[in-house]
Amino acid sequence: MEQVLYDFARQDAQGATCTAHAWAKVPAPLTPSQRQQLKARAAELLKAKGAVLVAHYYVDGDLQDLAQETGGIVSDSLEMARFGRDHAAQTLVVAGVKFMGESAKILSPEKRVLMPDLDATCSLDLGCPAEDFAAFCDAHPDRTVVVYANTSAAVKARADWMVTSSCALEIVSELKARGEKILWAPDRHLGRYIQEQTGADMLMWNGACIVHDEFKGLELELLREQHPQALILVHPESPASVVAQADVVGSTSALIKAVVEGSAREYVVATDNGILHAMRQLAPGKVLIEAPTAGNSATCKSCAHCPWMAMNGLQGLVDCLEHGTGEIRVEEPIRSQALGCIDRMLDFTAQLKARKAAQAAGALVPGIGAA
Repeated sequence: MEQVLYDFARQDAQGATCTAHAWAKVPAPLTPSQRQQLKARAAELLKAKGAVLVAHYYVDGDLQDLAQETGGIVSDSLEMARFGRDHAAQTLVVAGVKFMGESAKILSPEKRVLMPDLDATCSLDLGCPAEDFAAFCDAHPDRTVVVYANTSAAVKARADWMVTSSCALEIVSELKARGEKILWAPDRHLGRYIQEQTGADMLMWNGACIVHDEFKGLELELLREQHPQALILVHPESPASVVAQADVVGSTSALIKAVVEGSAREYVVATDNGILHAMRQLAPGKVLIEAPTAGNSATCKSCAHCPWMAMNGLQGLVDCLEHGTGEIRVEEPIRSQALGCIDRMLDFTAQLKARKAAQAAGALVPGIGAA
C-alpha cells in the first residue's frame, strides 16, 4: 500500500523551544553530596505535600529511583496515564515532557499537576501544530483520527483515538477490522511500522522524533558484525532500515522486558539511552550496547538522548514542590474534548488485558466464549 505523507515543512523546533535552548537548560551535574541532599529534600516535600512522583524511563536516573522509593512509578507513557488517574494523591508531579503532564491533567482535572520544567517538550508535539492538524483533519473527514500520545492537548481534542507505542498495533488492528480508514499523526516511522504490520489504510502526518530519527541502519549493520550474538532491540519510532534489523520491536516497557527475560548476554538498544538505567537495575548481568546514531567521524557515535527529557532534574523537582511552579493547565473545552480519545484508549487496553488474562487462565471470555 502506498504511503501518503502530509508534509509539515516547519517541524524542526526553533525559538524558545529549540534543542539548543533545551540543552542550555539541562541541569549541571551534581556532586554526590548535592544529589543526596536534594533527593532527601524532594522525598520530604513529596510526603509533606501529599504528592506522588510519576517518572518516564527516559529521565534522569535519580528521578527514576526517587519515584520508586517514594511510592510513585517509573513507566512508559501508557502506564503513567493510568497511574496518575488512579492514584489517590491530589498532587501529581510528572517527570517527563509536557504532553505527559497534559495527559495527566486531562484525566484528573481536580488534581494539581506539576512538572520540574514546563519548557520540557517534544519534537513530535512541536512538529504537529493544532491549527495545521485541524486543517489536515478537515480535508479528510472520512477518516478515523488516531494520534500518538506525543501530541498536545489541542491535537488530542481533534482525535478519535490516542495510542501509545505499547497499544498502537492492537488498536489500529481493531479499527482496520471494522473497515475504518485512518488519519495518523504525528510520527511517520511508527505509522509506517503499524501500517506494515496491520495492512491498514493510513494517511500519515510527516513528523519524527529527533532522537529515534538519528539511528543509522548502515552503522547498525556494522555494529552487528562486531556483536553477532547480540539481540537488537528497537523502538518503532526508528527509521525503517533500523527496524528491519530488530529482533524485538516495541515500547520502552517491551524493550525492558526483552532484556530482563531474554537469554542472550548482549543487547543493542535503539531508543533513548535514559532507558539503560532501568535495564541495568533489572538485568545487572546483561551487556547493553547503545545503537549508533552517527558514523565514525562524529564526536558522539551513540548519543541518543532527548534534550527535553534531560531538562528534568532534582533541583527542578524541589523547586516545583516548594513554590508550586511548573503547574500544568488545560483549559476547557480542550480538556473535555481531548478526554474522549484518551479514555477510549484506556478502556480498550483494560478490556484487552482482561481478555488476555482470561485466555491465559483458560476461562470464559465475556462476549467471546471459550478462550
